[in-house]
Amino acid sequence: MKALRRALGYLLKPYWSLALIAFVSLVLATVASLVAPRLIQRAIDDGIMVKNMDVILLVVLGLIGAALIKGVCSFLQNYMAERASQNMAYDLRNEIFNKITELSFSFHDQQQTGQLMTRVTSDVDVLRQFIGQGFLQLLGSVIILIAAAVLLLRANWQLALIEIASIPIIFVLLGFFIQRVRPLFGIAQGKLGQLNTILQENLAGIRVVRAFAREPHEVQRYTAINEELKGINIDVTRRFSLNFPMVFMVVNMTTLLIVLIGGVQVINSQISVGELVAFNSYLAILIQPIFQFGFLAASVSRAVVSAERVFEVIDAKSEVAEKTNAAKLPAVKGRVEFKEVTFRFAGAEKPTLNKISLVAEPGQTIAIMGKTGSGKSSIINLIPRFYDPQQGQILIDGHDVKDVTLDSLRGAIGMVLQDTVLFGGSINDNIAYGRPEASMDDVIAAAKAAQAHDFIAQFPEGYNTIVGERGIGLSGGQKQRIAIARALLVDPRILILDDSTSAVDAETEYQIQQALDQLMKGRTTFVIAQRISTVRDADKIVLLDNGSIVAQGTHEELLEKSALYGEIIDSQFKNKQSAVSAQLIADSR
Repeated sequence: MKALRRALGYLLKPYWSLALIAFVSLVLATVASLVAPRLIQRAIDDGIMVKNMDVILLVVLGLIGAALIKGVCSFLQNYMAERASQNMAYDLRNEIFNKITELSFSFHDQQQTGQLMTRVTSDVDVLRQFIGQGFLQLLGSVIILIAAAVLLLRANWQLALIEIASIPIIFVLLGFFIQRVRPLFGIAQGKLGQLNTILQENLAGIRVVRAFAREPHEVQRYTAINEELKGINIDVTRRFSLNFPMVFMVVNMTTLLIVLIGGVQVINSQISVGELVAFNSYLAILIQPIFQFGFLAASVSRAVVSAERVFEVIDAKSEVAEKTNAAKLPAVKGRVEFKEVTFRFAGAEKPTLNKISLVAEPGQTIAIMGKTGSGKSSIINLIPRFYDPQQGQILIDGHDVKDVTLDSLRGAIGMVLQDTVLFGGSINDNIAYGRPEASMDDVIAAAKAAQAHDFIAQFPEGYNTIVGERGIGLSGGQKQRIAIARALLVDPRILILDDSTSAVDAETEYQIQQALDQLMKGRTTFVIAQRISTVRDADKIVLLDNGSIVAQGTHEELLEKSALYGEIIDSQFKNKQSAVSAQLIADSR
């Protein structure tokens, strides 16, 4: 319940006035409900039994007034509670989203996207529904239960004790029910997260699914999890169906006993008919919150599970944390130094990088090469602190990257990643993503430098052309040139290019490379590439193998002293010769 109490804090602290109005309205509506039986008693005893029409009319007016008060107060209760709960859900969703964007890459490496989406949407909505309706219903049930019990004791303590004696039995049954169903809600939310993960994967990879004709497999995978989720929900329903008849049986047996004893008391003139009717009315009011507790039991259990899942994300600790006294990185010249850096991914058995020492002087172009899994991407991910190394230091102009603010650090770095990501919006919005205040002239200049202006100008809407989801409608080369323009517009002193020409043809690669050659002047540039043609003019080529630097130098120096570098060149030429031979054979046919 600790997580649920914490969730209530998101309601009561900022929106206490709305919650107070809803609570006062609830109390007034409850009072109006409790007045009705007493009015009915008076109508029977002082009106119907003695044939006094004036009393009956007064009671009718009183009942109408009570109904009006209850109606108005019920409206205020529901409206204010829903308004407060919607505000609470708004705050929670924002806080979770902000936290997700702040958490380090290591957190996202271990989390499924679908699970995170479920927590932001479904779990928050479960909390909103409980706090907006269930919590007030719970409070109302407690108030009605206490008030009705007091009125019953005042009306006829003997009959009241019979009813009150059944309440502990009912709560024992409900407690047993809650204990059995609560774990099922956690499993159900987990299965819902798996469903969302499969859905997200299929939407993102629909072309791959279609290309390999794996639609039946994906449908089967989704159906299997959906079947499990259905089974859990049916199990919850079954437990509901088994538990509540027992509760109803206890209530009904108690009611029959009260009617029997109360009837005897009326016959013996111990109480009036009006008192028995009023007592039965209060009894019905007392039974209502008891039933309500039963239905709310499942709601409480679900809300507790969802609250725990929500706060697991909010309380998650980022491995990359900004120091409280972090200073802003001053104007950067561009010297980058790795000092004995060792890095290992969370859960990995061995380091990805092992005691890396490397210096990039201002304006130098550093090419990083190596076989798949050698640690190339890890090096560039450490510079902007997407991850933190376990040992060693990374310095920019002599400043440890851990000692400066993340905004100032990343603001000095421009990146073009291998997997190009574009956002919904216009081409202009995507290029100006890192500098939203940039003028149109600046955007166009960056696009021209990235060899993107010509194809953008051919679109009917030009730079206002809306980019589809994930850049649908643009070729791989077009997306990468927009991404390059986005990085260049920031005018970074440190530039990171992660195989940024991998998705373009030879002519486009040449055009981009020509532009980059000019733009890299004066900037410290890290280039990850597989092709020798891309890196042979670099000031320094760093060769990685199994997370260690095995050689570094210029293209000519590595040709002389590195056997691994020679193997990489030979493999590329062999692949090229094989491709040429295959094309010649195809042409001859």
